[in-house]
Amino acid sequence: MDGTTPDAQMAPHVAAAGPHAGVGFREFVALVAAMMAMNALAIDTMLPALPQIGGSLGITDEGQRQWIITAYLLGFGGANILYGPVSDRFGRRPILLGGMAFYALFSLGTAITPTFELLLVCRVMQGVAVAATRTVTVSVVRDCYGGRQMARVMSLAMMVFIIVPVLAPSLGQVLMLFVPWRGLFWALCLYGVVVAAWAGLRLPETLHPEYRRPIALGSIMAGIRRSLTERQALGYMLTQTVITSAMFGFINSVEPIFADVFHRPKLMPAVFAAIASMMAVSSLINSRIVERLGTRRVSHGALLGFIAIELVHLAIAMSGHETIRSFALCQALAMFCFGLSMGNFGAMAMEPLADVAGTAASLQGFVTTSGGALLGFAISQSFNGTTVPMTAGFALAGLAGLAIILVTEGGRLFRPRMGA
Repeated sequence: MDGTTPDAQMAPHVAAAGPHAGVGFREFVALVAAMMAMNALAIDTMLPALPQIGGSLGITDEGQRQWIITAYLLGFGGANILYGPVSDRFGRRPILLGGMAFYALFSLGTAITPTFELLLVCRVMQGVAVAATRTVTVSVVRDCYGGRQMARVMSLAMMVFIIVPVLAPSLGQVLMLFVPWRGLFWALCLYGVVVAAWAGLRLPETLHPEYRRPIALGSIMAGIRRSLTERQALGYMLTQTVITSAMFGFINSVEPIFADVFHRPKLMPAVFAAIASMMAVSSLINSRIVERLGTRRVSHGALLGFIAIELVHLAIAMSGHETIRSFALCQALAMFCFGLSMGNFGAMAMEPLADVAGTAASLQGFVTTSGGALLGFAISQSFNGTTVPMTAGFALAGLAGLAIILVTEGGRLFRPRMGA
């Protein structure tokens, strides 16, 4: 049901004798956001640096340069399937701290790599390492909250960490005024060390002792089976996947769009920041309204708005009247709707799976990130010198998400299906 479950009122669960049992709600949200932001930083600081990275390593083709982003996303998505079962057995803390340590290590490796091929290997491994912060962080939140309060926590965390991708391209551009592109990866290394130290000092173990599960094929398969046969969990996981593909398609396409369509590459960081900031605004709004209105009303309404905006944007692009202003306005409105929907979709996907949260978060992270990355890469590879492929991809993603929700909810919107 789209209500507040009994465990939704829990404050963050803490290991009984934990030395930092006094961690407060605000610090909890901030730390969750800081860990989740590692992923955004590793993607978005690269955007203004792609031409310089490619030129330095002898890669001039735009399609090949996009592998700097996609290789990372594939490593990130693929590794999600591993971390949940391991964290269900050994706890959240050691997996998170280990993942952040290796993130820092492979950021360092990327900074000193001499060839494009080795850079891609390090990017894959960097994604593999930081996947722990996606899967296990979602598990930590699910350990502590449920229902609409979980959606509120995720919205607040998204609001904080979305500020990072808003600023990241500009940060990358500013850093490149003083250091070569390798300095960006040194900065990622330093960030990983700082957040790992913060988590090590302040984050308690959140896994409930009764939910620890052995690392056994039967146990893992049972968790996966639960995740794939629970109608609500499966439906909203697939919805997240197709909507995420739009985001990755945008990230991969934005640099060539500003360079080749608008011929204003230097405007990209500022416009990107303005567009992305709308997600932060909508995430804040969602955190204020979701407990009162419910996850379905907010997210379903936002998805309908997303589809309508992208159909209008597609019509503008196909008519040949696209400008930087129309592009920025339509994408900003779409990202506003994106921010109102994704945290709620994620909360609804995890809600029925508290007892297998780690395995469920792994599977959902793997499917949404890998599937979204591949579909988003396909959108970006269809770039033809206009914004039509990207806007068409957005519109199709929204329509596919709506179709999946209708099947999941038995043809209903805004309310759970009958008998749920």
